[in-house]
Amino acid sequence: MPKKAVVLLSGGLDSTTTLAIARSEGYDTYAMSFRYGQRHTVELQFAEKVANALGVKQHTIVDIDLWVFGGSALTADIEVPKDRSDAEMGDSIPITYVPARNTIFLSYALAWAEVLVTDTIFIGANAVDYSGYPDCRPEYMEAYQRMANLATQAGVEGKTEMKIRAPLMEKTKAEIIQIGTALGVDYSLTLSCYDPDAEGRACGGCDSCLLRKRGFKEAGIPDPTHYMRH
Repeated sequence: MPKKAVVLLSGGLDSTTTLAIARSEGYDTYAMSFRYGQRHTVELQFAEKVANALGVKQHTIVDIDLWVFGGSALTADIEVPKDRSDAEMGDSIPITYVPARNTIFLSYALAWAEVLVTDTIFIGANAVDYSGYPDCRPEYMEAYQRMANLATQAGVEGKTEMKIRAPLMEKTKAEIIQIGTALGVDYSLTLSCYDPDAEGRACGGCDSCLLRKRGFKEAGIPDPTHYMRH
């Protein structure tokens, strides 16, 4: 019987590469995306394209509303920072951090994994070329995995051990792009931008766009992204 895995898929560069890795390891993949009140809801169109291109068994889009809490430039009327330096990006947790987002997303993925009778969840979290989000750190993933095995019927009964896989955790953006390219990922199908227009064109100036552009440059691979400005 083929092994199954739930893969959190935003339609961005990291989650798409993670999906490709899961497929390359022989998993039947079940992609989960979220319409969570984010300003860049257009990312879900890219997630659907990626899911179709990479042949997932099922793509589920979950509706939740984190806009009711706000607290982030992605889920409130707060301006997305643009054109920040590396020093500014690394100075503190940025306003684009969505409170508890990965904890919420992983909890939904964990529930689906139990229903699918699988012990593996993939997430594209990265602690290197990222903005210091607390829920993208190795110690967070380790702690969540411990919790998952305490919180599930399969874990408590000892039938299986839940695994939270974050294969890109220690990779630079350039390394991620090289890995995905080797696996045949078409990055023109992905969107990383925090503040795209309604047609899905990347702004070119937010932290995520800047990291993406630098990643392609350092990888020596042409960037297929349509930026509104350079």
